[in-house]
Amino acid sequence: MNDDPQHGTSADSARLEELEALRAIVEGTAGTTGKDFFPTLARQMALAMQTGYAFVAEFAGQDLVRTLGYWKPTGFQETVTWNILGTPCQDVVKGKLCHYPRDVAKLFPDDVPMVEWGIEGYLGVPLVAPDGRHLGHLAVFDTKPMPDDPRKLFIFRIFAARAVAELERLRSEQMLRDSEQRFRDLFDEAPIAYVHEGLDSQFISANAAALRILGVKAEEIPYTKGLSLVPSNSDAQRRANEAFASIARGIDTSGVVLELRRKDNGKPIWIQWWSKPDPGGQFTRTMFVDITDHVLMQREKARLEQQNLYLQEEIKAVHNFEEIIGRSQPLASVLEGVRRVAPTDASVLICGETGTGKELIARAIHSSSSRKDKPLIKVNCAALPTGLVESELFGHERGAFSGAIARRIGRFELAHGGTIFLDEVGEIPLEIQAKLLRVLQEREFERVGGSLSIKVDVRVIAATNRDLLKASREGKFREDLYYRLNVFPLHLPPLRARRDDIPLLVQFLLDKFAARVGRKMAGVHPDTMRRLCDYPWPGNVRELENLLERAVILSTTDILEIDQRLLLDVPPRPAAEPEPAPHLTAIHPAKLEDLERSHILAVLNRTNWVIEGAHGAAKILDLHPNTLRSRLKKMGLSRASRV
Repeated sequence: MNDDPQHGTSADSARLEELEALRAIVEGTAGTTGKDFFPTLARQMALAMQTGYAFVAEFAGQDLVRTLGYWKPTGFQETVTWNILGTPCQDVVKGKLCHYPRDVAKLFPDDVPMVEWGIEGYLGVPLVAPDGRHLGHLAVFDTKPMPDDPRKLFIFRIFAARAVAELERLRSEQMLRDSEQRFRDLFDEAPIAYVHEGLDSQFISANAAALRILGVKAEEIPYTKGLSLVPSNSDAQRRANEAFASIARGIDTSGVVLELRRKDNGKPIWIQWWSKPDPGGQFTRTMFVDITDHVLMQREKARLEQQNLYLQEEIKAVHNFEEIIGRSQPLASVLEGVRRVAPTDASVLICGETGTGKELIARAIHSSSSRKDKPLIKVNCAALPTGLVESELFGHERGAFSGAIARRIGRFELAHGGTIFLDEVGEIPLEIQAKLLRVLQEREFERVGGSLSIKVDVRVIAATNRDLLKASREGKFREDLYYRLNVFPLHLPPLRARRDDIPLLVQFLLDKFAARVGRKMAGVHPDTMRRLCDYPWPGNVRELENLLERAVILSTTDILEIDQRLLLDVPPRPAAEPEPAPHLTAIHPAKLEDLERSHILAVLNRTNWVIEGAHGAAKILDLHPNTLRSRLKKMGLSRASRV
């Protein structure tokens, strides 16, 4: 133990000086971090080392350094970058401690600032990271000499260690920021949608793809719930609730297909959804891809497959005939109407007795229209069970009723872009007629059990053997639907009214059935042809077709003879045209202009010449009142006119 009082006092003074220096370092830099830390460190370093100049510098490139903090007698210095070659710093950056007690300006004459300032002493220490990397250096210098002082060197190294720690911290923060930015860029710009949401589906954050797909704005994220985008239909609600329930139980969901509605415009979208609960159990990490195009493509594929199946069945079906056979005046009048109405999209109502070829006329209208490359979908309304009419026409969603185990596309949807033929339209139940009227007016409908409106572009051709106007007056058929269907009426004459066509039809059908049974028929016996022409044909062409097929099968010669017993014992009717339904008598002229004139006049007389209003003629005719007045003036019609 050293008992020298003077020596003890000197040692105590040194320790006190060291403690003061340490306190200065701690107190001077404790309240600052980042870029503000280094200027403060340089100032405290100059005070502790009792020098006029001090700086902390980092590497700025090959042979270049840049100050992070620079203190001079005049105060803080702006950032300075310089080449270290020919300066006292050139050995420091190599990892060496450099101490020049005096004559620095003389030793480094190329270092202009050192010479100008008359620097005598210099002390520099490298900043070395724990992994051995050289980050930069610390230096103090002064205009007076700086002799060796182990205590000051110790203090100087403490400053260096503190500077290294802060540089490493800043480097780590920068790396973290860079990493976060890279991940944020990946998150924001990824083609896959990402959403961070609560277990109640409340959005916390979402990337650009998610916002684009869902139609959500960035500022709307805090006010958006995923479940609010689910449509109200039962199937979509069930799927979404099941998916979120599994998340709440801590179960990952994978590849679930969800139906949603965009927030901005309500358009339907479909997504494939993957979600994983947060380890804390409070949030979910969700990603999804937009599969709307795929779903719509699959639906269109299913529709086309069903359409194709339907058309194949139609091809297999046996129709009355492949061509319209006849040249009589009544048939020529009908065909003229077909020629005129076919290029339009007007609804057509074909009236006539059973077996007169209403479907054949419908096919002729379709095949002569601009829709000929699209399907003609036939619906026999009389053959549909009452409870399934709506489903057959408009389709249904899965679970819409008992037995609806899958979604079904209806006939109207199948006919999109083409024509639908409603045979025996008078048999449609009243409760379904309202929905049919909406399709005709609005061109849209909903499937049974669904809430999504489906737009369709369909031309409607209807056929009936009933008096629909009479039925509407009796409350058995909607009057507004009747007028929607009866835009262009066509009345098919019965076969007894076109006896001139019977020989042509007989020969056509004879060739057809002879080829079918593998026989050759030379012709028809005159007596047989006479009886066929005199027969009243209550079943019209269909009855003639059935009779001839049976006769060909039974014939034993190449000349067809039909036993009188094969013709039903029905007294012949007059050859004149039978009375059609009252509302059709007046609207069966030979020319389309006369037909239109008569129809307009009949409607005006029925409304007592009231043109405007809910029950006016313009409403019934689906015309603007001014358009109707213009047509009346052009046709020369006035209140004094009569049907």
